[in-house]
Amino acid sequence: MSGYIPFVVVFLALALVYMPFGNYMARVFTTEKHSWLERGIYRFTGINPDQEVGWRSYAQSVITFSIVCILGLYAIIRLQTFLPLHYSVDPMRPDQAWNTAISFVTNTNWQSYSGETALTIFVQMFGLTVQNFVSAGVGLCVAIALIRSLANVKGNGKLGNFWVDLTRGILRILLPIAALATIFLISQGVIQNLHAALEYASITSGTTQTLPSGAVASQEAIKELGTNGGGFFNANSAHPWENPNAYTNMLEIFLILLIPVCLTRTFGVMVHQKRQGWAVLSAMATLYTLVLVVVSYAETHVASVSGSGLEGKELRFGILPSSLFAVTTTGTSTGAVDAAHSSFSPLGGGMLALNMMLGEIAPGGVGTGIYAMLVMFILAVFIAGLMVGRTPEYLGKRIQVPEITLVSLFILVMPVLVILGVGISTVIPGIRTWLSTAGPHGFTELVYAFTSATNNNGSAFAGIHADEPWFTVSLGLVMFLGRFLPIIFALALAGRFATNPSIPETSGTLPTHRPLFIGVVVGICLIVGALTFLPTLVLGPIAEAML
Repeated sequence: MSGYIPFVVVFLALALVYMPFGNYMARVFTTEKHSWLERGIYRFTGINPDQEVGWRSYAQSVITFSIVCILGLYAIIRLQTFLPLHYSVDPMRPDQAWNTAISFVTNTNWQSYSGETALTIFVQMFGLTVQNFVSAGVGLCVAIALIRSLANVKGNGKLGNFWVDLTRGILRILLPIAALATIFLISQGVIQNLHAALEYASITSGTTQTLPSGAVASQEAIKELGTNGGGFFNANSAHPWENPNAYTNMLEIFLILLIPVCLTRTFGVMVHQKRQGWAVLSAMATLYTLVLVVVSYAETHVASVSGSGLEGKELRFGILPSSLFAVTTTGTSTGAVDAAHSSFSPLGGGMLALNMMLGEIAPGGVGTGIYAMLVMFILAVFIAGLMVGRTPEYLGKRIQVPEITLVSLFILVMPVLVILGVGISTVIPGIRTWLSTAGPHGFTELVYAFTSATNNNGSAFAGIHADEPWFTVSLGLVMFLGRFLPIIFALALAGRFATNPSIPETSGTLPTHRPLFIGVVVGICLIVGALTFLPTLVLGPIAEAML
């Protein structure tokens, strides 16, 4: 029964902070007051914090800022041997630097390298850790813009100010929590220093062992809080210097879920209908619980039948906490792992892939989860309205042809990129030599890689040679498109809603907060995700399970 303790602790902690933290985030993005530090930043950068813009200007700011971040991070990585704290680390290949820069700016944190040997401490701190804050902040901004559009009753087309939203999200939400988490991680043994790698002579064999060092705790905290996932070490959160014990493991799971879960409360408060926030949370929780139950059952069943359930898992965590961590990360666009997903049972590993194929909406990443789930709610309203003969509208906003077109484009981006990437890769000569094995398991590695990259998750199934130029270039491309195409469509949808004045509810308005409608939303999420990828799952984890 001790394996269930992390479940109780994490979910109880989330329940305790849900309303106060959700309310706090709503105040952060609705108050007209600016702190002295924020005012100083606005004066220094020439930003007018009181200027609100439409969706095109908002989207232009998001894309321009992100491209500048990609170019800047690429330059830092390529020039790392000339920057401080390099400690004789070799330069990174151009294609791998391209992949890494896009990966961290898009909140994916896919790593085709071993962090402790491929990157300097300077790059880890001022390149990757900074982007962990910034990329999470961008996702948060897009979510808030969409929520504002639904709360906009005037129809003036304004979504707010991206630069103000980004500054507040980082300074008032991400930075304080990450600082507290860093202190706790250090207290539990996570290292935090600027030393070069230390070499020791082994007492038993006399050989020299190298122990890498660096600012790990500060990166680990925001890596989880921002649903980023990129680890300082190659072993990620399975490394004892990133995740030493059961307490840090529970904290990291809590940090991953904190903002995505509480944003549903923020949504309810900002649209002045708290029951709508509960409805979104219920849909997320239903999908999350479904996957968690199946994965936990699959792993404990394997352990009881064959005794191999601990393969690929850390003994200090155990089977059930590792399952909880894996389901949490694959459902929140977090690439962190404390166990090897390739060592999960075929059913368990397949459900982890399916968790990402659903669009990472249960509960999704920082910002990305809530705006992706709101898109599914809008689709459900449209379908349900057609079924019962009612005019589709959500929170007083009519859903017409332009809106449903944007919803369709939003939904199609991910499966198209995944299927194209996998299809092209399978016909490349020698692709099998880049996988750990042939057959269904190797195919699952390939599918998992493109699913993880397109959904900006970043976790790997293990076994795949991710540093091959084909993968570094192609996965970098799908990470970029998988991040910014949905953002553009979401902001365009927000622009449509913000332009249209809200209409009052009538007796013909479809209730979108009741259990029946929530069930419809869950069913549509499963249909869109599961049926789209069913042939792919049949060729991979299902075939492996049958064998």
